[in-house]
Amino acid sequence: MTKSITLHLPDSPKRLILLLHGVGASPESMAPLGELLARQFDRAAIISVQAPDASDFGQGFQWFSVQGVTEENRFERIHTVMPRFVESVQYWQTQTKVPADRTTLIGFSQGAIMALSSTQMVDDPLASCIISLSGRLANRPTKAPKNTRIHFLHGDQDPVIDSQFAQQAHAELSKLGADTTFDLIANLVHTINQTEVHFIIRYLQDEIR
Repeated sequence: MTKSITLHLPDSPKRLILLLHGVGASPESMAPLGELLARQFDRAAIISVQAPDASDFGQGFQWFSVQGVTEENRFERIHTVMPRFVESVQYWQTQTKVPADRTTLIGFSQGAIMALSSTQMVDDPLASCIISLSGRLANRPTKAPKNTRIHFLHGDQDPVIDSQFAQQAHAELSKLGADTTFDLIANLVHTINQTEVHFIIRYLQDEIR
């Protein structure tokens, strides 16, 4: 199992929150968000998960290579590594003794792509809640995820993953009957800001109450 950071681990946690970083980043990049959430949700286990492979960018890690990635080959790249993603999530569910129906996945960029794509590629849900920060689906969804709420948060000035991809995924999932929300954050580029943190806390409060 790859190196991850345990940011908060209470005795007998009631919730598992897994933070999933973007390509070229590391678990440390999600640590500030995790530490803030730990102060809000002291009964939740909070882990920042490291992607398994060294990044093509020369620093950090990745779930899949983005060199030469296209709309046509993205799905296959994600499909190939999805078993490793599932293994990582289930590893921490086993370690913390917290099942999928009390797990939240919070992914940024590529981390969000993996979490979102799991709803289309994996039969049994990995989490009851997915929060996508600057993420997208690999391609058009074909089914509504079972027992999984999906929240899209995206900056309207994101130059890396255009917000239209998240908005389209939300709309198409909604048509399929999914429980999903979409919030467009004004003046936000490809990063996480305080406005998104407020949304994340609100969503988690709904999950944990």
